[in-house]
Amino acid sequence: MEKHLFLSDLDGTILDDTKIITPRTREALERFVLLGNTFAICTGRDIVSARSVYDGLGLQLKGSFVVAYNGGVIYDVDNKKTIYKTGIDREIVRDILEMADEYDIHVHTYNDEFILSRKYNECMEFYRKVIKTPVIISDDIMPYVSVLPSKMICIELHDHEKQEAFRKAVLAKYSDVLDLMYSNDYYLELIPLGSGKGSALIRLSEHLGIDRKNTMAAGDAENDMSMIEAAGMGIAMINSNENVKNVADIVTEQDNNHDGLAPILEGVIK
Repeated sequence: MEKHLFLSDLDGTILDDTKIITPRTREALERFVLLGNTFAICTGRDIVSARSVYDGLGLQLKGSFVVAYNGGVIYDVDNKKTIYKTGIDREIVRDILEMADEYDIHVHTYNDEFILSRKYNECMEFYRKVIKTPVIISDDIMPYVSVLPSKMICIELHDHEKQEAFRKAVLAKYSDVLDLMYSNDYYLELIPLGSGKGSALIRLSEHLGIDRKNTMAAGDAENDMSMIEAAGMGIAMINSNENVKNVADIVTEQDNNHDGLAPILEGVIK
């Protein structure tokens, strides 16, 4: 049997709303890997949070990978090493933080261990309800930018038009080096151009020697669209918005709370 690679988003996709993998989906995933296939979580979360979620799920899946920052980092779980990393230039980071001040909008970034933010405000409080990565708060976070950040994130809970104005201003200045997309109604992701989830799928399939026609990718949000389009089988959750469904090969019959992915995985491993 030809080997397959399956990349899945976490929230709203392989996790239910209580942040677990339900028993039927877990069993299908374990059988998928037991047959020699490869699984990777592919998330916008930082690498600390993504690895913590993977470990917390208690998955014993040989040869798995964690893709973090929307494709900016690819981590080999078994060998405990990063096989790919890209980042945003420090001067661009500094300039975007200054632009955020001009637009009065929250933006933070990361190093290998911490969230880096100039303020602990309502937006950060909201973000930290799910993301438990430790935080450094400083008026000047640049001394803590010890590595090129693989992602920045703009959070706006009340005024989407202001967030859209900020997005357009950043794109007008940096469209040649940055890509921007929404991962939900409040989170605008800023990543290096060419480092999205679709690029991660291609890089990982080439690393593993798996033909792209034998790749699968599942997601529910706009930051998942590139990997859904890049995969041999692109899967949109039924709980996705219409933009995501429109680029998918398959839309699940059930949502993330009702084992939406399980029948598809079971079909691959028959």
